Amino acid sequence: MAGLALGAALLATACVPGTDGSNATRGGPGASTAIPDPAGAGKVTLTVWDQEIRGGTNGAIKELNDEFQEKYPNVRIRRVVRSFDNLKTTLKLALSGNNPPDVVQANQGYPDMVAFVQAGLILPLDTYAGIYDWNTRYPGTLLNLNRVSADGSTFGTGRLYGISQTGEYIGLYYNKDVLRDAGLEPPRTWADFTASLPRLKQRGELPVQFGNLDQFPAIHTFGVLQDQFDADQARDTVLGRGDGFDNASTRRAAATIVDWTKRGYLAEGANGLGYDDAAKQFASGDGAYLLTGTWLLADLKKSMRDRLGFMPPPPATAEGPPVTTGGQGLAWSVTTGTKHPDVAAAYLDFITNEHAADVMTRHGVLPAVPGRAADRVSPDTVDGQMIAGWKRLNAADGLVPYLDYATPTFYDTLSKNLQDVIGGKVSPDRLATTLDREYDAFSAKRRAGRAGTEDER
Repeated sequence: MAGLALGAALLATACVPGTDGSNATRGGPGASTAIPDPAGAGKVTLTVWDQEIRGGTNGAIKELNDEFQEKYPNVRIRRVVRSFDNLKTTLKLALSGNNPPDVVQANQGYPDMVAFVQAGLILPLDTYAGIYDWNTRYPGTLLNLNRVSADGSTFGTGRLYGISQTGEYIGLYYNKDVLRDAGLEPPRTWADFTASLPRLKQRGELPVQFGNLDQFPAIHTFGVLQDQFDADQARDTVLGRGDGFDNASTRRAAATIVDWTKRGYLAEGANGLGYDDAAKQFASGDGAYLLTGTWLLADLKKSMRDRLGFMPPPPATAEGPPVTTGGQGLAWSVTTGTKHPDVAAAYLDFITNEHAADVMTRHGVLPAVPGRAADRVSPDTVDGQMIAGWKRLNAADGLVPYLDYATPTFYDTLSKNLQDVIGGKVSPDRLATTLDREYDAFSAKRRAGRAGTEDER
């Protein structure tokens, strides 16, 4: 897979097996290809776990759930909402328990989705992808991020285990008033952005608002910096075909975070400041920039209104291709413990179809595949800036998958070590060797596992 370009060739239509040649259907050979009708399923309670706790995504999910229940009065959606960290911590136990949910959001990559597949906790959805034409709704490159190989050793190829509702990328929010008062324009290049940081600091402004108590924000900031130095290397490494993390781009990204911390370009005591608290401080006018994901746009614009601007991280040259960390939101998956797989699949289709995309757009949320409503959003608004950035990134093949996909334990390793980098306890060199050691060990184990599987055949 060569990145995430939306212009990439689409997978074939119809009820197709997994791309690894497996018969990836729920019922195996001969499974029904008729469109399921939830209305004929009798009384159903569908328990759904999601982490869409923020204003825009929460509002969109509420509206779509109400519409689904109105369309199918026999179906009740029992929604369980958890934060991202809480979901990661509790989901595997819930899935393996005696009363698992029917639909869950699962993070892509080895730590969550691959682990759930290996444990037999979520269903392959290829038959449903054919029934509902998900193979033509989504570009193959987006679907591939929700695929796991038949032997459970690799993500990015094989059976389909989820579909994503939202597109997302890490971008640069900026406060127009703060920049204007400092005599600055929104940066057109990465050099413009970095040159503005000392100027803002000299004028008594906080250049970059940043809170890392939740640990994941540093992963995003580090990923964006690494992308500026070598996006292809980062992408290949996450997808298991690169040279790892013991390289110049890892060290330069870490050294930049160290430098920004020492110079006061980041919020003081960032490791003790919560992610949501940092966002609230930015919205109140404390900070010129906030480097985070599109999922915060709806909440920020409520209080900032016309003062808020947004863009992908500025490119190397003014008209050059942008690059950043991103792709799509967590996958919506159907659990193996559900008693209502057809109703669950119909629900997944309902919350990701073109109408759902329009609902999301109205709530200020970026759909993975924008619908007609996105074309009507004014380019002069912050929502228009977000949508235009998504299109530019996909046209430029400028999206790099999240770094925590890289190994089953990489989220914990990377987040902890980046906190220590910010705290001055871990050097850029040590970070690079620590990350590379884990990546190499996992890669060797994965290769050995594949070899063992081939020997058994």
